[in-house]
Amino acid sequence: MKLIGYYNYTVILTDLSLISSVFGIYMAMRGHVAGAVYCLMVSGFCDMFDGKVARTKKRCEAEQKFGIQLDSLSDLVCFGVLPTVIGYAIGMTNKFYVFVFFIYVMAALTRLAYFNVMEEERQSQTPERRKEYVGLPVTSVALIIPLIYILGRFVEIEFHKIYGIGLLAIAFAFLLNFRIKKPGKATAVVMILIGIAEIVCMLCGFHYVG
Repeated sequence: MKLIGYYNYTVILTDLSLISSVFGIYMAMRGHVAGAVYCLMVSGFCDMFDGKVARTKKRCEAEQKFGIQLDSLSDLVCFGVLPTVIGYAIGMTNKFYVFVFFIYVMAALTRLAYFNVMEEERQSQTPERRKEYVGLPVTSVALIIPLIYILGRFVEIEFHKIYGIGLLAIAFAFLLNFRIKKPGKATAVVMILIGIAEIVCMLCGFHYVG
């Protein structure tokens, strides 16, 4: 029996990213917030290289479009849903925060849908690789959320309020019409180093403790 979809090594990192985020959601629901944040960072690391892996194989047009859709749908779970579940786990349980969660996830969804449309249009016009992004890429939360979580160690007011404000600010940045140059090799190395520094801080206990 044949399954629908395209199955090859080009989507492995996307699948691993999704697996990590689903496990992160489970961890957050069990109250293991730090573990959920680690999972978010793993998803971000996988997403950083999934495009490079995909380009190593010659794919037909349908496979390319499938890859774009699969990546975006995975990103919605990893960087849209998981951060809100982390928020709930750290105390955003008031009914008001449902509105915050909706705004954040809707902004991530809108940004991803817009990216898909623009990327498909761009690829139909030129074979060149994308050089810049419009709006804050949703994958950036893989570094921003851990940073907020670390800074929570040093704030005296209720941390879930800070986290909620952070989600709203990020949501706004997702939709803001500004351009960001796509990271090159040097920038990617810097981002990895920042991620490692965040992990070290968290392992050393420099993070929010509920």
